[in-house]
Amino acid sequence: MTLSLPHGPAWPNSYALAPLTNKQSHADGTLAEDEHRWLRARAEGGFGLVMTCAAYVSDAGKAWHGQLGIASDAHLPGLTRLATSLREAGAVSSVQLHHGGRRASSEVSGVPTKAPWDDESTGATALSTAEVHEAVADFVAGAVRAERAGFDGVELHGAHGYLIGQFLDARSNHRQDGYGGSLEDRSRFLREVLEGVRGATGPDFQVGLRLTPERMGIELGEFREVAGSVLASGRLDYLDVSMWDVRKAPHDTERWDGLLVDHVVDLPRHGARLGLAGEIKSAADAAWCLSRGADFVLVATGATLHHDFARRAVADAGFRAVDQPVTRQHLAAEAVGPVFVDYLAENWDDFVA
Repeated sequence: MTLSLPHGPAWPNSYALAPLTNKQSHADGTLAEDEHRWLRARAEGGFGLVMTCAAYVSDAGKAWHGQLGIASDAHLPGLTRLATSLREAGAVSSVQLHHGGRRASSEVSGVPTKAPWDDESTGATALSTAEVHEAVADFVAGAVRAERAGFDGVELHGAHGYLIGQFLDARSNHRQDGYGGSLEDRSRFLREVLEGVRGATGPDFQVGLRLTPERMGIELGEFREVAGSVLASGRLDYLDVSMWDVRKAPHDTERWDGLLVDHVVDLPRHGARLGLAGEIKSAADAAWCLSRGADFVLVATGATLHHDFARRAVADAGFRAVDQPVTRQHLAAEAVGPVFVDYLAENWDDFVA
């Protein structure tokens, strides 16, 4: 069953590849063969939407070695090749636009780290107001490049404590230039990026947003206000909610009861779609999310273990990803390159045997 959105093509199904850090790009951010193979295999494996990893929109936002870039026209040839491959394989395509902010790495980027506030723990210094405007323009320019390359859309990375999420952080963002303090001002950067991207791209271009619903300076009530506002704006095609585990309880159980998902899926969507990510490893997990009110799911671990997770899950309601850990040979057969395998082995002790 296809999934229609306010702009652009319908997705072939309700399975999206989550934007996964894989460190397989070249040092200059251009697309490498292993990353191309990894993403094309997921398109061939039946995912309705195939999204890149977080792609940095400016050198100052680069956060790790091997990160994909969309900060320069030098990145366009590889991106164009990738967009063409994903289309030929039958998937709708998207680039996740990212800026690390205080979580960027000056060692990797070669430029000073900037954030909404001075941060001694990372060595980041506060963006000037002019630099805030430049960062908005960088996101917009990244979206324009994605459209030029032939992608069907972009997703703004507002989750996991990166730059957009840092502006939303009530604990630390006390700027007094209209970009900090009140929730209205803390969300101004996100609104300007979203407005700029929508205004600079065509009527068939899809724009999504990933948000964290709680923690990392985000309180669930404020998440609901921000998400509700951007959904009501008419500028968003979908909201991607990164939940760690779709079945978890809210972090603040004194204020919020039940399951976290129930405080997410009840948001009015105004025609946009809403997706959930977090521990979706089977067709039953996906069906559970849809039954709770989600429009689609984003698959991470399951898609890494099986390039054709989506196709299998659509065909078989009993399909479940293979148990972990798995061998390096298994991952190689699923088009997971050696650099990506090393990253998985180093960061998750139960992933690679």
